[in-house]
Parts: sequence; C-alpha cells; structure tokens
Amino acid sequence: MKEFTLTNNVQTESDKKLQEQVVDGGSIPEHIAIIMDGNGRWAQTKGNVRIFGHKAGVDSVRDVTESCAQLGVKHLTLYAFSTENWNRPSIEVSGLMKILVQSLRDEADRLHENNIKFVTIGQIERLPKKCQEQIKEVTELTKDNDHFQLCLALSYSGRWDITEAVKKISHRVKSGELSPDDINDDLISSHLSTADIPDPDLIIRTSGEYRISNFLLWQLAYSELYITKTYWPDFRRDELYEAIKSYQGRDRRYGKVKKSSYNKSASSAVVNQIIS
Repeated sequence: MKEFTLTNNVQTESDKKLQEQVVDGGSIPEHIAIIMDGNGRWAQTKGNVRIFGHKAGVDSVRDVTESCAQLGVKHLTLYAFSTENWNRPSIEVSGLMKILVQSLRDEADRLHENNIKFVTIGQIERLPKKCQEQIKEVTELTKDNDHFQLCLALSYSGRWDITEAVKKISHRVKSGELSPDDINDDLISSHLSTADIPDPDLIIRTSGEYRISNFLLWQLAYSELYITKTYWPDFRRDELYEAIKSYQGRDRRYGKVKKSSYNKSASSAVVNQIIS
C-alpha cells in the first residue's frame, strides 16, 4: 500500500492488514460516491448546533479520502452541498462556506504532495467569491496529479446536471451540428458535468436515509448502493471497508443473466413448454 498522510495519524499495522484483506477480497471500486448525511443530527445528539457537525465531518473526509487512495480507488465523489441546501438558514450556509474555504486551504498542499487531483462539479458560480477563488487555486495546483481524484459536488443536483446536458445538446441540434437521431446514452453522458469521470461503482449514503437526494441521477443507473445508519462525522475507514466488502459480494449483471445459472437448451425447452 502507498503511504498517504492526509490525516494527522500514522497508519497502523492493523489497518494495513485490514486493507490487504479488502484488496484480496475482490475488485476495488474504481469510483466511489458518497452522500455525506447526518452532520446536523450528529451535532444535535451531542447538544451542539448543527454547524458543529459540519466541522466534525471534515475529519471523516480526510480519513475516507486517504483510505480510498491507499486502497487503489481512482475516483471519490463527495456530495458536499446540494442546490436544495441553499434553502437552509443563512447562518448555516455561511458557516458551511467558511468551513469549505478553510478546509481547502488546509488540505491543498497535502493533496498535491500525495499526487491527488482535486475537481468540482455543480453550479460553482453560485458560491461566494472566496469559495470560488479557493476552489480555483486548489484545482490549478493539483490539475496534473494522476494517482487519485477527489471530486466535490457543490451546489449540485442531478436534475440540474441533466437539464444542462439537454440544453447543450439542443444547441448543437439547432445549429445543425447534430441530428436528433445522433442522441444516445453516450452523447448525453458526454455532456454531463461528470463527462471525464466514470460512473460510480458504489454509492454510499450515511445516516440511514433511503433516498438518492438528487445526486448523480443519470450516472448511478447501475451503481451498487450501500446504506449505513452511521452519521457522517462518525463514518471512518473501518466502515468504508465494510461497504467495499459488501460491494465485492454482489453480482453486477447489468440486466444480464449470470452465465453459471443459465442453460440455453434447458431454458428454451422450459420457455417453449410455458408458451405452448
């Protein structure tokens, strides 16, 4: 395993062994996407205001990013702020933006030193100017890194993403560059904000909610889902390993039948008997 030092703790030998077991257990997802939920409720259970939970969640981001990079995951996308989150109280939104700026400042050099590329998706132009400037600075600093990519979804929604793709394709059809018959799944995917990122293999949602919350609606068509009741500030690498183990135990058929359970001649005979 490659050594990464995004967190303040030195990796233990027991954790290295756990990672080896995960790697030996099956394929590692190329792209993991996480709906980081439960920060506010975590804070309230401890008698604190919601922003305290958002601040605590930064430690989980560090730990999960580090462990993904160590395991060989190539892409990690974190749902950090949705378009719907703009409807939250202004004091909470303001606090979130300050945490974002400070976190990017604190982590920029470590991301770069560990060959991690930082990108964002979403309506970045809606963010405060200081956020936009800090995002631009870290993105530029890490643009040539190629070991691992960390993507933050900020002011993002899946419906917005699809709507923008439809607009772009419509303009190309209107200009005569494309015909309606040229429109297919690949074309739509190439016009989404994630055009340069493979679709997620594994979607993790913390806090126990069973919904997608407008996240990567097109991209997660065949993603495996893992739901945990753990609030995001308590989600650490050990539970990430459990999510990956769950993923490794699943049969990803993409609508097909598993070959080992399919006998063509026998199946044809049964079908003919049923429909005769």
